[in-house]
Amino acid sequence: MSHTAVADFLLLDSGASFSEQTVRDGQNDLNTKVLDQYDFASYDLLGVGHKFLVMDEFIDQELMAEEKERIQAFLDQGNILFFSGHLFRYWIPGASLFVPKTIHSYRDYRVTVLDHPIFEGVLSDDITYNKGVAGFFSRGHHPIPDGAEVLLRLAGDEPITYIDRLSSRGTIVVHAGRNLLKYRHKTNSAGRIGEQFQRFLYEEHQTLHQRRAQR
Repeated sequence: MSHTAVADFLLLDSGASFSEQTVRDGQNDLNTKVLDQYDFASYDLLGVGHKFLVMDEFIDQELMAEEKERIQAFLDQGNILFFSGHLFRYWIPGASLFVPKTIHSYRDYRVTVLDHPIFEGVLSDDITYNKGVAGFFSRGHHPIPDGAEVLLRLAGDEPITYIDRLSSRGTIVVHAGRNLLKYRHKTNSAGRIGEQFQRFLYEEHQTLHQRRAQR
């Protein structure tokens, strides 16, 4: 990618300290444009040509609710939205609000990994536990829209991560946890997620535009 080309990823910077490393990584990646969330309203989202809009759990959801029509329009161009976190406002098409999990035992945090390329080769224990402690990966779920594909579940079949291809003319990925693109460490199998997820996003975007071209 050249310095004059449009970055494929638009990463909204929430300004939260817990997102600083993600922002620094994005600033060092020519394929990512980092944008302060409060510049989003005046940004030419529909004209620039980004493929992927990425937001984490610290995003200002009141602001996103004000911008939900533009987010819908971005998706309807055949693009992809990835949100990681807990929704408490309605601004993602088809999405419901976060439901915290009732916990009786650490076993309630166990993650079931379903068959999908994003999580190929990822072991349940490697995302259920962090340094021997359960509960860091996800602590609840978002009820899924009709027709959504579930990728990960908590105990009780609660969906942690889903893909929605029906609520817009693009693709929406919602994960009730931290940014999956940042799982790139070498410690265990969870480090496979970031690269595999990024590969999936590109393949999904290509598929979306192939379908649009056939209409």
